[in-house]
Amino acid sequence: MQKTPLCLRVGHFLPYAMSDSNTTDFTNPSTFIILGIPDLEEAHIWISIPFCAMYGIAVLGNFTILFIVKRESSLHGPMFYFLCMLAISDLVMSTSIVPKMLSIFWFNSREISFSACLTQMYFVHSFSGMESGILVAMAFDRYVAICNPLRHSSILTNSVVAKIGLAVVLRSGILALPYPFLARQWPYCRTNIIPHYYCGHIAVVKLACADIRISSYYGLFDLLSVIGMDGFFIAMSYTQILRAIFRLPTKDARLKTFGTCISHVCAISALYIPDLFSSLIQRFDHNMPLHLRILLTSVYQMVPPVLHPVIYGVRTKQIRGRLLQLITHKKT
Repeated sequence: MQKTPLCLRVGHFLPYAMSDSNTTDFTNPSTFIILGIPDLEEAHIWISIPFCAMYGIAVLGNFTILFIVKRESSLHGPMFYFLCMLAISDLVMSTSIVPKMLSIFWFNSREISFSACLTQMYFVHSFSGMESGILVAMAFDRYVAICNPLRHSSILTNSVVAKIGLAVVLRSGILALPYPFLARQWPYCRTNIIPHYYCGHIAVVKLACADIRISSYYGLFDLLSVIGMDGFFIAMSYTQILRAIFRLPTKDARLKTFGTCISHVCAISALYIPDLFSSLIQRFDHNMPLHLRILLTSVYQMVPPVLHPVIYGVRTKQIRGRLLQLITHKKT
């Protein structure tokens, strides 16, 4: 049987090949080969340093948020419950990508099984959508706190917060389900080499020898519907918030009230701007070199998990105060 050599420049790997004689039956390759960042293999060690540092900051920062909220009973409220959900989703999101990326950079461990690849794909897309939904829930919390402050505790009870959290998880989990199912159904008869650092949906289905427009259209639909829907609800919340702020009698009162929203606005910017930019680059900017596109995407995916705990740790007085107490107590 004639084989088509499909080895790209993959460091010290031996050539990988797949049979092209029976494309209809060959649908599930046993393994994929993840290149990391193509054409920059020799710089992988140096590239790994900032990514390892960002991952360390993300893990430390988000675990610190979870620890402080758990320990401090005064922080047991809707805003901080949503913040904990955001911290968990950031941890899962970054952990789904970075350890495998570092194993590629450090140990040349590029193989990943087909099932593990689809699992990584599901987790990445699911928790990316979950982060967006949590920011909508946090916008609703800000709306109630500013527009109906006297009813805040009666509207956002623990039961309501749990139901909102469950709705966010179910929505993102259901919307991400088609990704692995669509990827599984295509025949992969050309190559099993993924020119990326993780099993993203588009990066995987581009290897299929079939018309993948359904996969591409669904990915675009998911991106625009989630950002569109969540962006709409966030915009509606902040429209009402700004109307309530402008009705306040003094400038100091307006600034102080809007100051309670600054952390949330920064968190929205840290998630949506990089996510939208990297997704559009991946789909439409074919003139940009592949390695530069992938490098930019990897940086953008690490921005939210790193910035979210920093933003809330610096901007939220209760968390900042509790953290300073822990640090000074350890020093004494």
